[in-house]
Amino acid sequence: MVHTRRSPLLLAALAITMTVTACSAGGARRSDSAHGPVRHHGGTPWTGGDETATEDDPRSTFGVDIDTASYGYARRLILDGRLPEGTAVRPEEFVNSFRQDYAEPAGDGFAVHVDGARLPDTHEASGQVRLMRVGLQTRSEDEETRPDAALTFVVDVSGSMDEPGRLDLVQDALHTLVDQLRRTDSIAIVAFSGRARVVREMTRLSDADKLHDAIDSLRTEDSTNLEAGLVLGYRVARDGFRPSRTNRVIVLSDGLANTGATKAEPILRRVRAEAEKEISMLGVGVGSEYGDELMEQLADKGDGFVVYVSERAQARKVFVRQLPATLSVRALDAKVQVSFEPKTVRSYRLIGYDNRAIDDEDFRDDRVDGGEVGPGHSVTALYAVRLADEASPSARIAGVHVRWTDPTNHEAAEAYESVTVTDLNRAFRDASPRLRTCYAAAYFAQALEDGPSGREVRLDDLAAIAERAGAATDDAEVKDLARVIHLAAELR
Repeated sequence: MVHTRRSPLLLAALAITMTVTACSAGGARRSDSAHGPVRHHGGTPWTGGDETATEDDPRSTFGVDIDTASYGYARRLILDGRLPEGTAVRPEEFVNSFRQDYAEPAGDGFAVHVDGARLPDTHEASGQVRLMRVGLQTRSEDEETRPDAALTFVVDVSGSMDEPGRLDLVQDALHTLVDQLRRTDSIAIVAFSGRARVVREMTRLSDADKLHDAIDSLRTEDSTNLEAGLVLGYRVARDGFRPSRTNRVIVLSDGLANTGATKAEPILRRVRAEAEKEISMLGVGVGSEYGDELMEQLADKGDGFVVYVSERAQARKVFVRQLPATLSVRALDAKVQVSFEPKTVRSYRLIGYDNRAIDDEDFRDDRVDGGEVGPGHSVTALYAVRLADEASPSARIAGVHVRWTDPTNHEAAEAYESVTVTDLNRAFRDASPRLRTCYAAAYFAQALEDGPSGREVRLDDLAAIAERAGAATDDAEVKDLARVIHLAAELR
């Protein structure tokens, strides 16, 4: 059987799985604020959106993780002439959809980068507010040296997947994956509609023809029983488990479950025992109508990731850039704690990451889950930091600690960096184009949410910032961000 080279849509999604993104906790008391009231939460997980007074809680602690589906789906809707619902917009996923070019560490673990700038003149904010970027980066790894992979694909073949751009793209991507992975990697395929069935048991890529035949046999059927698909998928993954390999369950669906359990928690209860046995999950969302909330909760609560993909050309670029680090692991249970100086920083606000908080005291408790990080990947967290009026240029603003467990010897390690007022005092126009891209993406998301912070900016101004950053980097994805922001402005 001859198979032509097909779209690397799924490979792009896999490449994204090891990129990391961050989340935070904090607490505050009320004070005057350009971003809304400051509230007290006592250092426990909170729903985000307001400033945190450093005198009440100087530490922001989060587990490293990555989702990018929110930006991908919002972009798809805007290109189709619709604005996304504000509740479906997650700013951290907008920010982490764009490359950062952080320097890599010489050894294992993380390089920590902290920088920032003043806000642009077009931003309506009062007081001494600065933009602070916290970036983490792991060392790259050659594709040939990564561990072998054992991947179980759980494919939605319900009636809603019959729309062009759903099952057809999934099949193209699976064919490409079979053609591209090593002969010593393995793949299993489970399909689900009203029920679930094993299409192909765990099979080495050296027997690629049988896998191609299984992919070609996928046909849309009736209802969507995502619960049945995941339960069977994890069972197949456990039966085909390969020690010392990368074992993953990868769900490809539009997330529109309508049979069996349709909420994340009941589904996860059915598979949690298997998920905790070194089998992580990736969700890949497709379709113009997409169950974003269910897919995001499944991935987050299942210690996994979710991405949204729609265009082959865009997916191909991501695949080419990130494939060498697709399937390996550099760090387990990675966490970050940012400790602000109360004498220098009046308050701070983390942009996004509303549901990823870790209690401050759990930062060094290695029983508390963090995030899984692959080689050559980065995470970016943006803060709006309000400086004290008397803060001197040399004053320390914050220290950033990252803690993780080595996947080989399971020993904990840490890295650290600090930042001063001078580091955040450069004019916005003099900041790096990658930092300016982060700003444009983050505040674009907040404008779509239509909260207090989003009302401090105008979409046309954000589009102009993205255009200049795209020209400076010659990055097609940043130029596309400017186009998407312009289109959103026309739809409002």
